[in-house]
Amino acid sequence: MKIIVSGAGKVGQTLAAYLGEEKHDVTLIDSSPELIAQVNETLDVSGIVGSGSHPDALERAGAREADMLIAATPIDEINMVACQVAHTIFNIPKKIARIREESYLSPTWSNLFSRDHMPIDMVISPEKAVAHAIMERINAPGSFNIIPLVEGQLKLVSVLCHDDCPLLNTPMKQIYTLFPDLLFKIVAIIRGEEKIVPDHMDQLQPKDEVYFVVAKNHMARAMAAFGHEEKEARRILIVGGGNIGVRLAQELHERNPSLVIRMIENHPERARYASEKLPGVLVLKGDALSRELLEEANIGYTEAIVSVTNHDESNILVSLLAAEYGDPRTIALLSNATYTPMASSLGIDAVVNPRAITVSSILRHVRYGRIKAAVSLRDGFAEVMEVEVPDTATALLYKPLKTLKLPEDTILGAILRKDDVIIAHPDVVLHPSDRVILLTSHRQIKKVEVMFSASLYGSYF
Repeated sequence: MKIIVSGAGKVGQTLAAYLGEEKHDVTLIDSSPELIAQVNETLDVSGIVGSGSHPDALERAGAREADMLIAATPIDEINMVACQVAHTIFNIPKKIARIREESYLSPTWSNLFSRDHMPIDMVISPEKAVAHAIMERINAPGSFNIIPLVEGQLKLVSVLCHDDCPLLNTPMKQIYTLFPDLLFKIVAIIRGEEKIVPDHMDQLQPKDEVYFVVAKNHMARAMAAFGHEEKEARRILIVGGGNIGVRLAQELHERNPSLVIRMIENHPERARYASEKLPGVLVLKGDALSRELLEEANIGYTEAIVSVTNHDESNILVSLLAAEYGDPRTIALLSNATYTPMASSLGIDAVVNPRAITVSSILRHVRYGRIKAAVSLRDGFAEVMEVEVPDTATALLYKPLKTLKLPEDTILGAILRKDDVIIAHPDVVLHPSDRVILLTSHRQIKKVEVMFSASLYGSYF
């Protein structure tokens, strides 16, 4: 596939790196010569200097042969114009734009991004996606990361194994024997720098980060099996009154008006704006690292602190400081992925990485075959995919999973068949239209795409 990515920031470079490794023909456009020089030196893609909204730059990037444009610059208007030019002049079939401004996303103007107006096939809103991700973590206390799949009927959850985790030093096969009626399956383990796709004899160790797939209505039982039975927070402090903080407060209040929500914002104008937008929220102006202000925000009675400022270091420090006022659950926005492995040792209970969330939102629209969703885990060591089984996939249908020659480092987690959740085990067979949740290493993605594509492939090797 020929793909043009406009914008060589963190999101653009991460996308280009993933897609380049998968042998797509990728060209990255940016107006910064320094960023493009960096791209050409470090990534297996082409980089050109220019604006993604300019026809000449798009033409130099090969727009006449392109299958897709991903407009991911920090400026909404450049992304919008890039999609318009890509459609009008070059007839690029698929156009994805990152849009951040709230007014563009209002339901009032829902027809703005239609083919007859501003032809954008998919709008990605980072702030909206991040707010939803934080909501999921608040709703599932004890989770380090949580991602809904198949319209929320299944969840991909990560938890940290503490020293008192009941499942430590127990082979996978025995874990499932201990909980025969629990609809969950462990699909990945991160142990320091080691990433493990587990087999039936692998065992959990203290400090492991474990990813598992679970049916929505079995979530509480699965968390309890890992020793996590924390209560849902009802008194919440949000640090940071930017777009993410305001949207999060709005959604929390809409979901449960009885929640006690407070916010701290350092910038006077932004604090005033947040106060106007959030009539049910007490907004305090000042530095969240001030003990006096934290006490004014009633931190001693707060059950969850969500720090979503633009500075990773401030979000970390707020979480550290919160530990001195009891044991509130701490959730931090960390854009620098190098901080994530250190989060638990810093006293942070859950981490949200906006770059990873944005990249995952875009990747689902790049995948071939019947792939409905794709979630990149921890700097791309693996992807969790939601895939529909086509009725023409004769190599897969009605055969026990143990007889299928799956690509290396690939594990099936769960299957949704109509409204029934089925945990993948060796004797399960796939039916047409099953929705399968699987994990695969980054280098096996192409094989998985082919495996779940039409029957014309016959075999996927």
